[in-house]
Amino acid sequence: MHNFRMLLALFTVCILIYTGVVVSTHGWNLFPVFFGELAALTWPGQFNLDFACFLALSGIWTAWRHGFSRWGIVLGVAGFFGGMLFLAPYLVFASYKEQGDMARVLLGVNRPVG
Repeated sequence: MHNFRMLLALFTVCILIYTGVVVSTHGWNLFPVFFGELAALTWPGQFNLDFACFLALSGIWTAWRHGFSRWGIVLGVAGFFGGMLFLAPYLVFASYKEQGDMARVLLGVNRPVG
C-alpha cells in the first residue's frame, strides 16, 4: 500500500510540475486545443477522445462509489475535469480512510465486501 500511495504522490507532483510549465508557456487555453484536435480527426484527437473516455469512467466510478449522492456527483464532476490531479489525491485519501483495504477503496463503504 505504501508503494501505491507513493506512486500516486509521484503522479500528482509530476503532473503539477508539467501543468505549471505548460500553463506558463501556453496559458490556460486547454479546451480549444483539446477539442480542435478532436475535430481534426488526427492521432492527437484520437488520444484526446480515449483520454476523455477515461476521464468519464473515473468520474462515473467516483460518483458510483459514493452512491450517486450529491457529494458523489460533485466528486465525480471533479474527477472528470480534474483527471489525475483529482484522482491520485482522492485515492490516497480513500486508502487511508479505508485503512488500506482496497476492496473498500474500490467499492465504497456502503457496499458489502466479500
